[in-house]
Amino acid sequence: MAEKQDAIALLKADHRKVEDLFEQFEKASGEGRKQKIALEICLELTVHAQIEEEIFYPACEGKVEEDLLKEAYVEHDGAKVLIAEIEAGAPSDDFYDAKVKVLSEQIEHHVEEEEKRMEGMFSQARHAGLDMDALGDQLRARKEELIANYKTNGLTKPETTTLTEATV
Repeated sequence: MAEKQDAIALLKADHRKVEDLFEQFEKASGEGRKQKIALEICLELTVHAQIEEEIFYPACEGKVEEDLLKEAYVEHDGAKVLIAEIEAGAPSDDFYDAKVKVLSEQIEHHVEEEEKRMEGMFSQARHAGLDMDALGDQLRARKEELIANYKTNGLTKPETTTLTEATV
């Protein structure tokens, strides 16, 4: 089934998976279980942000509202800062659960911006006539490559696009 997803179907499937993981985190008890889920969230979001920034967003340049794209990059960077904090932390830390919760809220907002029916990024990109099948193939290939790499070498510190080093 996952084989022939176009770009938007693939990105939306990622969104649903992460939403499900956030729900699991909310219900989880036990530090080991919470950390396992939180790290899976971090992996999923890191890979998702990377494939959007490397492939999908550049394809959208000039085809969707520029403000929407700029906001998406900044939202990703905000998420990356929290992801780095969560990865470096542990469920016993005072603010661990709060960081996961705020990340969840940020992602929820970001997903809404991309998926809005008429003016969302996905809708604009589809109406602009982007080749969603070809983009889907590129996204899937890069995603598999990144996941394999991260499983072998661990997650790298996320690189921000819009934030200066001093803030990270």
